Amino acid sequence: MFWERFKRDKSAVIGLIIVVAILLMAILGPFFAPYDPNDQSLVKRRQLPNRENIFGRDAYGRDILSRIIYGDRVTVIAGFAVVIISVLIGTFLGVICGYWGGIIDNVIMRGLDLLLAFPYFFLAILIVAILGPSLFNAIIAVAISTIPQFARVVRGLTLSIKQLQYIEAAKAMGASNLRIIIEHILPNMLGTIIVLATVGIAHAVIGVAALGFLGMGAKPPTAEWGLMLSEGRAYITSFPHIIMIPGIFLAIFVLGVNLVGDGLRDTLDPRLK
Repeated sequence: MFWERFKRDKSAVIGLIIVVAILLMAILGPFFAPYDPNDQSLVKRRQLPNRENIFGRDAYGRDILSRIIYGDRVTVIAGFAVVIISVLIGTFLGVICGYWGGIIDNVIMRGLDLLLAFPYFFLAILIVAILGPSLFNAIIAVAISTIPQFARVVRGLTLSIKQLQYIEAAKAMGASNLRIIIEHILPNMLGTIIVLATVGIAHAVIGVAALGFLGMGAKPPTAEWGLMLSEGRAYITSFPHIIMIPGIFLAIFVLGVNLVGDGLRDTLDPRLK
């Protein structure tokens, strides 16, 4: 039933095809990459796209197609890592605050409100500045910046669900708080969490790439899309292919994830059944 409803949304299916293609390139691409992503050829620097190098070469003479393929793995894994951390911690904090409330709720939510007081990307930059620039620290910084959004949504869902009659019935039958949370509350918010996580992947990928663009993420010679954008910005007018190719791939992936997220939202919305 889920697939039947999902495939009616043509844009969501197109988004799914894009995401699957990008994921397959991340998994299998390095086996088919034409060159080593770090091999330099100074005589071929800034070479335009041609039959030998489909996307041309960058300022150091490295094959852009090979770096796109290897950079796909780095960027996508970083995006998924951010979302996994954010969802796990945000769901944990949100359920605790929503279910038990009281002083626990006040302390945790005021701390999250403090994080929300900072603009999302400014907070990520601040965290990286404290931890030091690296891809791992960029992942941690973006994850911390997005935890409050997940926690607040999960808290609101928990407050709503715990008022329902079947929760009261489970308590009357002697079910423990842990069992109620695992068997009744979490399953009933799973659809919303999946949609939030899907859309969050796009924001996470952009966040990690943006930090890489600013020199606060992955370090050279790592093939990462944000870093590739940073390395190509000096040639945006003279050799635009160096910056346009990774930018296009980044935009396509984000578009695909957003289309899938919109499709999942419509498919999992019980009001549309």
